[in-house]
Amino acid sequence: MYNCDPYNVLLSIATNIPVLLMTASVLQGHISASDQGQQQLTGTTISRMENGFKVCCVAPRPSDPDVFLCGGFSPEVRAWDARCCKMLRVYKAAVQQTLDVLFLSGGREFISSTDAVSRDSADRTLIAWDFETTARLSNQIFHERFTCPCLGCHPLESSFVAQTNGGYIALFSAQRPYRINKRRRYEGHKVEGFAVHCGFSADGSVLVSGSSTGSVHFYDFQSSRTLSTLHAHQHACVCAALHPIIPALMATCDWTGEIKIWS
Repeated sequence: MYNCDPYNVLLSIATNIPVLLMTASVLQGHISASDQGQQQLTGTTISRMENGFKVCCVAPRPSDPDVFLCGGFSPEVRAWDARCCKMLRVYKAAVQQTLDVLFLSGGREFISSTDAVSRDSADRTLIAWDFETTARLSNQIFHERFTCPCLGCHPLESSFVAQTNGGYIALFSAQRPYRINKRRRYEGHKVEGFAVHCGFSADGSVLVSGSSTGSVHFYDFQSSRTLSTLHAHQHACVCAALHPIIPALMATCDWTGEIKIWS
């Protein structure tokens, strides 16, 4: 078990082994890229970018991990190159905050999740973008009036999931026009306004999610049925991640900053 300061400025971490470890500061509005080395984390800061707004999420580009997206308390999502600390592109929408960003199709396209939730915001809750041209690729992806604090891409299939504040995880095609799968929904956990994250096992067969109740929920990806539930924390469990190499290992974190490793 590990404990950390819940008010620490570190909000988002994105890793591309063996190149960079990128961290985003929510309070100071900057992003740092650190050298991981080939075998071990050196912790050496390679570059630091002043983003201009408070950052909530970072996403390295799969085909070029030195290039990454960042979003936060701004109508803009920005693309940066960590090698030269240069801003490459800006993607702007009529929103106040970007909650998460997720690359698709090897980095040619990405999805942004925003805080827009109203009767006429179906074209802004989830937005698909062309990375190179900054053009919007699809509107009306998600029609429910819930924000989506977390996005996750299936490791093998052409699909992605969105955690919703409706207390369920929605499944979408990763191909245009990114249709929602209305027959498959993962529910049983609770979100209740927390930024509850979800993710896949390495083979994509299991979808795991935290819950505002402090528990961790395991779902069968194909059938969407609940496999098991683990009571992990006394406070809201905001993140649960299965180890990418050792399937029996899992890390969880709660709202107070407590981190646990499970086997």
